[in-house]
Amino acid sequence: MTPRQPDRGQEAVGHGTDRWDSLDFGPPPTGVSEPDQPVLLEYPDERIALITLNRPQADNAITTETGRRLTEVLDTIAVTAAVRVAVITGAGDRAFSVGSDLRQRHDMTKEQWLRQRQDFDRTLYALRQLRKPIFAAVNGIAYGGGCEIAQSTDFIIAAENATFGQPESMIGLAAGGGSPALLPRILPPGMALQMLMTGDPIDAAEAHRLGMVNQIHPSDELMHAALRIAEKIAGNSPTAVQAVKRAVHMGHGQPTEQAIAIMMEAHWRSAVHPDRIEGIAAFNDGRDPTFQDSDY
Repeated sequence: MTPRQPDRGQEAVGHGTDRWDSLDFGPPPTGVSEPDQPVLLEYPDERIALITLNRPQADNAITTETGRRLTEVLDTIAVTAAVRVAVITGAGDRAFSVGSDLRQRHDMTKEQWLRQRQDFDRTLYALRQLRKPIFAAVNGIAYGGGCEIAQSTDFIIAAENATFGQPESMIGLAAGGGSPALLPRILPPGMALQMLMTGDPIDAAEAHRLGMVNQIHPSDELMHAALRIAEKIAGNSPTAVQAVKRAVHMGHGQPTEQAIAIMMEAHWRSAVHPDRIEGIAAFNDGRDPTFQDSDY
């Protein structure tokens, strides 16, 4: 990807160093107008929610307002019965999100920083706890909190120009948005530690090779691919899909029989649900099923 010249201005640190070159971004520029909404919520289909981090002028860096708006969007999706699947992506073709807006943080007091941290914790918790399936379509740089947003979803697909990194240690901060817990679950633990300790990013091809990314697509085809996946999920029983999501997440890391018990609870709930009758009938009739909205 073509590096953007960072606008560090008077905040520049490390003049004459190549320390930051691998990250391919700098603090967001000053004097650029903000969009009306830092996070967009659209419905390509009433069953599909498309969430877009919408600060392309700042590589979709996350401000306090962005985090609060994302929490509102996730809460809306959670209670909208017709929505069966959500996709999260970034505006533009350069970045999914470079994480927290360091220009906004530059002049924060300790109390302001901690309050923002609490807000972000609520956002990421809402994302991780969303009962409905949600996946990330990563369309460029995903660093820091942006990478952690992607990790907090059910799975990731990516554009060919995507890169993933946790550079927090480079600025004197231990990653706190979930990556020390999540990254070793989706990458070999040694690679996760290397990323967290060095701050060096990996590209889409390496992320795919290591199992972090399910699919890679050309940039101009990424959202078409994401919506195809979303449509497939939305066409299945939302009750069954949410049940298996819960079984996978609740059973992960548990002893085998405990994980099986969690799975069986989900299975039996679906076995007595009307969607099972409809799905089998549709199969035998050679037609598309009409599944109910999830009732739990």
